[in-house]
Amino acid sequence: MPKRLSIRPYLVVEALEQRYRTAKDPAARSHWQMVWLLAQGLPSEPVAAVTGYTANWVRTIAQRDNQHGPTALGDRRHRHPGSAGLLSAAQRAALASALDRPPPDGGLWTGPKVAAWMAATLGRPVHPQRGWEMRQHLGLRPKVPRPRHAKADPAVQAAFKKSSPM
Repeated sequence: MPKRLSIRPYLVVEALEQRYRTAKDPAARSHWQMVWLLAQGLPSEPVAAVTGYTANWVRTIAQRDNQHGPTALGDRRHRHPGSAGLLSAAQRAALASALDRPPPDGGLWTGPKVAAWMAATLGRPVHPQRGWEMRQHLGLRPKVPRPRHAKADPAVQAAFKKSSPM
């Protein structure tokens, strides 16, 4: 017969149930339920069947709880800071000041032009999409007029505006 998982007794079973019932985060609620059921002496397979997780994941949560206590439970993805951006804060400030002036080749700043500026600053290739994303991150919007149909008649459009029931 396989060995049953044991939970380190830092809380009584009633306190574990209370934490399970009051948890706001769904992942934390499931983790507390697993720990609560395991603390009652249930094997990992029935706990997995009740919670809808695999027995292996129940064992992982039990191991996490035994090693690190209640801080290890819950959705740990929320604590992940993500990867560092391409540009540092100083480089972003330099880009923002560069975007206040016209680009070196004239015209308007576009995603590929911002990416070229970033590539020159970083000393490595930067995909044009990253330039567009950096423009969006800095709060810049496209500075191009809305497209107009080539065969549009301005007189007909003015007459339509006057006669429309606004």
